[in-house]
Amino acid sequence: MASLAEKIFKPSARGKIWRVFLVIILLVFIGGLVDVGNYYNKGTDYIAWKTNGTIKLPKTKEIPFRLGLDLQGGSHLVYEADMSEIPDSDRSGALEGVRDVIERRVNVFGVSEPLIQTSLSGGNYRIIVELAGIKDVGEAIKMIGETPLLEFKEETQEIRELTEEEQKTMEKYNTEADKKAEDVFGKLLSGGDFDALAKEYSDDQNTKETGGDLGWITEKEAPQIIAKIKDFEIGQISEDLEKEELGYDILKLEDKRLRVNPFDESEVEKEVKASHLLLCHNEVENCENGLSKDEAYAKIKEIKARATPENFAGLIKEHSTEPGADTRAGDLGWFAKGAMVKPFEDTVFDQETGTISYVIETQFGYHLIYKQAERDIYEYKIRRLFIRILTERDIIGDQKEWKLTELTGKNLERAAVQFDPNDNSPIVSLEFDSEGADLFADITERNVGKPVAIFLDGEPISTPNVNEKITGGKAVISGKFNIQEAKLLAQRLNAGALPVPIELVGQQTVGASLGKIFLESSLKAGLIGLILVAFFMIFYYRLPGIFAVISLAIYGILVLAIFKLWPVTLTLSGMAGFILSIGMAVDANVLIFERLKEELKSGRPLILAIEDSFLRAWPSIRDGNVSTLVTCLILIWFSTGVVKGFAITLGLGILVSMFSAIVITRNLLWLFKPEWLEKRMWLISGGVKIKN
Repeated sequence: MASLAEKIFKPSARGKIWRVFLVIILLVFIGGLVDVGNYYNKGTDYIAWKTNGTIKLPKTKEIPFRLGLDLQGGSHLVYEADMSEIPDSDRSGALEGVRDVIERRVNVFGVSEPLIQTSLSGGNYRIIVELAGIKDVGEAIKMIGETPLLEFKEETQEIRELTEEEQKTMEKYNTEADKKAEDVFGKLLSGGDFDALAKEYSDDQNTKETGGDLGWITEKEAPQIIAKIKDFEIGQISEDLEKEELGYDILKLEDKRLRVNPFDESEVEKEVKASHLLLCHNEVENCENGLSKDEAYAKIKEIKARATPENFAGLIKEHSTEPGADTRAGDLGWFAKGAMVKPFEDTVFDQETGTISYVIETQFGYHLIYKQAERDIYEYKIRRLFIRILTERDIIGDQKEWKLTELTGKNLERAAVQFDPNDNSPIVSLEFDSEGADLFADITERNVGKPVAIFLDGEPISTPNVNEKITGGKAVISGKFNIQEAKLLAQRLNAGALPVPIELVGQQTVGASLGKIFLESSLKAGLIGLILVAFFMIFYYRLPGIFAVISLAIYGILVLAIFKLWPVTLTLSGMAGFILSIGMAVDANVLIFERLKEELKSGRPLILAIEDSFLRAWPSIRDGNVSTLVTCLILIWFSTGVVKGFAITLGLGILVSMFSAIVITRNLLWLFKPEWLEKRMWLISGGVKIKN
């Protein structure tokens, strides 16, 4: 009797068939995990929660589909480059340099295959940018067109007080401002038109021409302004005239609405209030509790078993390893999507209010989350009439207390997001070149015991005190960021400078709703077609038809997995290529099965007929598919955009369809012994009999 090793490494003919079948099953399993990884992970979390951690299945990486501009919406932007200062011979290179920098900046948004092209028309040097899936188009536009200015400044000894004349000038101006504010406020209370009065009297130059219109803003974007008008009725104006640090703010609430996802108007954006218990372990950087990963998991499971909303704060103070947990009790306040790391965010937004989550793992360790409340995010349409007053800073100048050093962003080699070991808050680390390292060492040496300010675009974002001379060319920006803000800052600093100025000359926002309708229609048509093809194959070819349908299902699983892993950007034209490749996969099976019928009619034994049907159908399948693949390669090489997407999906689909028809269908047929099938010829092709 053959040993197990011989069966595995020297299998019989039947053993080889089953070995190939097991490989196919393995491929299907892996492809299925790639296709529906998010559902699998949710299932493992649910099982772990239900079994209180007794059963903890491994998780898989979640890989989303990359959707094109036509399916998920986005923006079409046209920029014009100012080449007036660039010699004619260098303009082409400068335009390509602009394109390269914009591509680096666009890529930080995770755009699905952004289309960035250059164009020269009528002496105008233009860059066309198509961004798919960008929700905050304004932020993308801002980032594409700007160069972040990073400056390091030190205290100056030139701080002075106002002269007597300057003091009198300031007092006179402010007296007149007080009177103007009272007059304007009186007119508003008497029924004056806010729009007209703002255009005439407001000192806010950004909104003066629009009658003080601030547009739609949220509490997160302007917390101080929203705090003043949050309880206003629609149309209400500030009830009191209050003098603040910079002047008088008179506000009017024009409208209020729920904030919705710009690409899915049925989805209302929300924010939650929560607290959490964090337990780190020895695989987390700067964790000092001495617990291994398994020990930390066992401990937090035990805490979870006795946690209730009533005792959760006490458990946090007793067990949480988050710095400051003993005083803040893990309070996170209110936050919206994008403020937390993804596993944490996905959990807290999915769980019920008033519940404590199952154990969540992030790069910081293990968490339990108590979701205290959830609320919709509101947007407010506000008008603002601002009467400014003069301050000492207006006269002396904003930068008098700081002076520039020679260290700037040009000396920056890289920026990266890290986490403060004291409170786990995000920080941005900086590394300078050799010149920057020397400058930074000199700056810190002469400012020991004093602050050194880090300015970004003219605004101070961090003002740390220097304790000692710092060598090595490394610095840290700790501006109380959330993770998204820290990532965006690091990305901006790493993006580099534009070779020439650019100006946005055209913008078109593309909604996803039309693409969604077309996608649903395409999928519906494809599904109906597949069902009809499946019925035809099974009705006409019987058992081989069933195998062909199974083969097509496996084909679909593998192709979709490849689309995710490649990754391929799916557009409507790409979907058309995918559906067309399914048709070609069916075509290969039809050729094989028709050849099988011919072989059986000629009197060939079933075992030889099956083998010959594949061998003799192969040249036709090969030639037809190779000619189509050559066309796809030409389209991929010479075309862009939707045509290229169509060619890629069609080409990949053809390659997998050839594998499914020649390998999978063939293997499924050979799983049944020919002797068994010969007694049931009606299963093969409608009762064709073998001639003797």
